[in-house]
Amino acid sequence: MTKAAKSKFSKPTEKNREGGSFQKAFGGVIMFFYRARKIVMAAPVAIYAFYLAYQNSIKLPSEVGIFLQNNGNFLRMVDRGTAVVFPLLVTLGCLTLMMFSRKAMYAWAISIFTLALPVLILLSNTFPA
Repeated sequence: MTKAAKSKFSKPTEKNREGGSFQKAFGGVIMFFYRARKIVMAAPVAIYAFYLAYQNSIKLPSEVGIFLQNNGNFLRMVDRGTAVVFPLLVTLGCLTLMMFSRKAMYAWAISIFTLALPVLILLSNTFPA
């Protein structure tokens, strides 16, 4: 390799890089949020999932019906604990998959949709057809 080619493709040295202290600090903050993006995205979902589980543990009856049929009856009855814990586990499972996935947005979006499970269980048992 010749000297011209070496200098053309070499990395810039520290003295050739420009940028003030504000730019470096701002870049550091942006990099922190980029590296912690999964935790930043997962925290509100997890907090809201636990809040919905707490609310359902208070408001649901002791026997909860699932799989509402056309005639207004439920296909299956489960206890309150199962109806509270299962949607929470589904949401936390999606967040766990997000933590180990390279594509964080897909699992995060699915975990957002799983937050509808406790609300739908509460609505179907409060106002059956």
